[in-house]
Amino acid sequence: MTVDMTAPAPLPDPADYGFTVVAESGLPAEHAALAERVRRLVDATAHSTADPAVLAEAAEEVDRISALLEGARRETGAMLHRRVDGRDEYTTLTNAVGAELNPAAPPLRLAGAAEGVRGEVVLGGAYQGPPGLVHGGWIAALLDQAMGHAAVVLGMPGLTANLSVDYRRPTPLGRPVEVTGRVTGTERRKVFVAGEVRVDGELTAEGTAVMVRILPLR
Repeated sequence: MTVDMTAPAPLPDPADYGFTVVAESGLPAEHAALAERVRRLVDATAHSTADPAVLAEAAEEVDRISALLEGARRETGAMLHRRVDGRDEYTTLTNAVGAELNPAAPPLRLAGAAEGVRGEVVLGGAYQGPPGLVHGGWIAALLDQAMGHAAVVLGMPGLTANLSVDYRRPTPLGRPVEVTGRVTGTERRKVFVAGEVRVDGELTAEGTAVMVRILPLR
């Protein structure tokens, strides 16, 4: 098993596979601003103790806004293209982890680091499992995203074939959570990756995974 640290190969273009590709520069800033406000709405809804009349009024208002937006809908599976440090990056526009336009997604933005990728996110009550703690499923999702992105940065995008997570200690809500990922080896189409979750420098979870590379169309 080796780690190929040569210059990343060009990424496959999702358009070649029939996906719609949207340039990041073509997305209005108002869309991301709307998504951030909906995240606030989700948190407020989950924790509300408002009177039934207020809840009913809010529900009607949400119905009105939903109808306003549903008239112009992009298809599921659309991909986002951005340029980062002189290279191409692609991700699903509504990715469940980190998609800026998906209000359900934790706003994790990963960037290249010395040994892979790194990002930071604060998770509120909508991501709760045990009282005051982040749900373990979301921890696994954050690790999966970071490890997969580490492979992408090296030009080896793929799908997760196996994922293993060790939870070292509880991860608290409302605190900055650092998520890292790195490639540890390759074997034919397999890409071996590892990742960690830390709070205040203390390890709360770590994972390993095997990604199977997506090969370019011939």
